Amino acid sequence: MSASVNATEKVAARRSRRNGTLYRGDPGMWSWVAHRITGVLTFFFLFAHVLDTALVRVSPNAYDEIIETYKTPIVNLIEVGLVGAVLYHALNGLRVMLVDFWSQGPRFQKPMLWTILGIWVVVMLPGAYFMLERTVREMFGGN
Repeated sequence: MSASVNATEKVAARRSRRNGTLYRGDPGMWSWVAHRITGVLTFFFLFAHVLDTALVRVSPNAYDEIIETYKTPIVNLIEVGLVGAVLYHALNGLRVMLVDFWSQGPRFQKPMLWTILGIWVVVMLPGAYFMLERTVREMFGGN
């Protein structure tokens, strides 16, 4: 009987994968994916930052050129994305610690996720405004 159930489960799983319904995901899965992505992005930023800062000892002129590229509108948008990634990673990291170390954490993980997303939006909206203000002013005129 066990072999028959196992074969039936395999067929059902194969059919389910074919139809794209094996796992649709929920907010917890997406927060896990976003946490990993933001961690990797932050790591690569820190790696690039160490390299460009070390460049000042090798070639101060090359360092100055790189710093000038950081003042472009495209890099300013990337900076806003980086701040958003670091902020999400930090807030979600606190949530993950609460889920892991607080006895009631698993029970409240979804409300905590929505809370950290709310805090992220509340902090990012004014943050993005102030970070992009200079770029928008330079691109579209004004003082």
